[in-house]
Amino acid sequence: MAQMTVTKTRPAYQAYQLLYLGFIVAPLVAGLDKFTNLLTDWTTYLAPVIADLLPFSGQTFMVFVGVVEIGAAVLVAVRPQIGAYVVAAWLGGIVINLLLIPGYFDVALRDFGLMLGALALARLSEEFAEGAA
Repeated sequence: MAQMTVTKTRPAYQAYQLLYLGFIVAPLVAGLDKFTNLLTDWTTYLAPVIADLLPFSGQTFMVFVGVVEIGAAVLVAVRPQIGAYVVAAWLGGIVINLLLIPGYFDVALRDFGLMLGALALARLSEEFAEGAA
C-alpha cells in the first residue's frame, strides 16, 4: 500500500492521470458532437480537396469521424498503451487535413500540440497503466 501512495503523489503519475482523462473525454465529446453539431459545424474543418474525393457528403463523413473518435476514446479508456497511439495518429491526420485549408493553421497547431500530448500519454501509460509491463 505504501508503494501505491508514493506512486499517486508522483508528478509523472498525476500527469498521466490528467492526460488519460483528457484523451478519453475530448475524443468522446468531439465524436458525439459530430452527430449533433452543437459545438460547431464540423464540415467546415474538412478540407475541400478531401471532401471532393468522398463518394458521400461531408456530413456523412463527419458522422464516420465521430464513430472513430468515440472508438478511440473507448480504446484509450481500456488500453491507453494502444489507444494513445491511435489518437496521436488520428490527430496527425487531422493536422494534415487542416493544413490543406487556408486560415486553419492555428487550429492545426493546436491539434499538433494535442498529438504531442497523446504521445506523452502513450509513453506514460507504459509505466502507469494497469497491466503495463
